[in-house]
Amino acid sequence: MKILFGSAGTGGLGYERGLETCKDMGLDAMEVEFTYGVRMTDAQAKNVGKLAKELNIRLSVHAPYYINLASKEKAKLNASKKRILMSCERAHHLGASPVVFHAGFYQQRNPEDVHDMIKKEINALKQKIKEKKWKVRLAPETTGKPSQYAGLDELLRLKKGTRCYLCIDFAHLYARAQGDIDYTGIMKKIKRFSHIHAHFSGITYTSKGERSHKLMEKDFFMPLAKAIKKAKPRSMTIICESPDPMGDAVKMKEWFES
Repeated sequence: MKILFGSAGTGGLGYERGLETCKDMGLDAMEVEFTYGVRMTDAQAKNVGKLAKELNIRLSVHAPYYINLASKEKAKLNASKKRILMSCERAHHLGASPVVFHAGFYQQRNPEDVHDMIKKEINALKQKIKEKKWKVRLAPETTGKPSQYAGLDELLRLKKGTRCYLCIDFAHLYARAQGDIDYTGIMKKIKRFSHIHAHFSGITYTSKGERSHKLMEKDFFMPLAKAIKKAKPRSMTIICESPDPMGDAVKMKEWFES
């Protein structure tokens, strides 16, 4: 069982200093955040990727937030696909995988129709990635609001229909379930993955689901840690998205290993 802990972004340090800080703090991974736009050239990506490899930091990418593969508007759908492909191109040069993204919104439509549309678009994106010979995997993420596609079971169906990867955001699932969550049951469904890519942080929520990320507390993390220890997955990366992603990732690693 190999469990890697890392941060979402550099906490404002920039990639060179951020990666070196991650290494100094004993972290194993980092998710490159393109959440507000892909603001990195291929040349920059190659340099960041080279440094990460030297430091033995595993990289992944989070694509921009402004993505909806189930949009009713063709322009928004095309823009969403473009943002994912731009993220994939940078990820290829970074040596990073997977590329994480929020797949779409239901917008008061039949969930099956939304599922089918997203499935179709992901298969098309995979074909484009294959044509470009980019070495990346797409990872739609479990979301924190019932209005968003999708929960874990829906994404497992999507994985079966597209052979895509997944990002299991346990904090989102916690908010989606209003705190009534069965981590052991979730781990049973995913423990056979060759590698589990996950997010976790403290989280606040309302009746409509996720509201915001917050700092990690030990009592909040330990139920998940125990479920992971019990499931014994082969390999897993846990990216922290709290307001202090590096500091809280270090805490999670220390709590887990103790």
